[in-house]
Amino acid sequence: MVSYRGGVEPAAPVAESRHPFVSLAVEAIQAFVREQRVLDPGEGLFAEIPDAHRPAGAFVSLKRAGELRGCIGTVEPTKGSLIAEIIHNAISAATRDPRFPAVQASELNDLVVSVDVLSAPQPVLDFSELNHRRYGLVVRSGGRQGVLLPDIEGINSEGEQLAVVRQKAGITQADAADLFRFEVVRYR
Repeated sequence: MVSYRGGVEPAAPVAESRHPFVSLAVEAIQAFVREQRVLDPGEGLFAEIPDAHRPAGAFVSLKRAGELRGCIGTVEPTKGSLIAEIIHNAISAATRDPRFPAVQASELNDLVVSVDVLSAPQPVLDFSELNHRRYGLVVRSGGRQGVLLPDIEGINSEGEQLAVVRQKAGITQADAADLFRFEVVRYR
């Protein structure tokens, strides 16, 4: 992962080594935490990047000192474009993850940000269709839903992945559940 260290405007070498989606997430977090300002996704951003303006689900993850500091995302798009999805989820990861207090301005220089862009979820008909390194997993039962991104440290099998997702959603082994898998493109 590329770590952002600097003020509001990143130094040129750091900006050049970072994918534009990660730069967008960093800028969205900084603007909101420092100024309570939401970036406008309609200012012609990323015209050169294919698919930047299509709707897509996305997760934004924040780490600080190697530990998770926030992670919020959408499995399916809720905004009109991927750019708007990233802006919204970046702000949410920094300020609305219920597991953590809101990110403070003093933490901004220490955050490591990644953006995962999701494919559309596909139903899983057989357990053999899962691969914890390649596919993220969605488990739905009634009105409950759990989501886990692929290739998560500490998750070493499809069975562990399924158990963690069920636990996150409060879905027991006895509960009938629908499984969906998705792929991600991870930007760091």
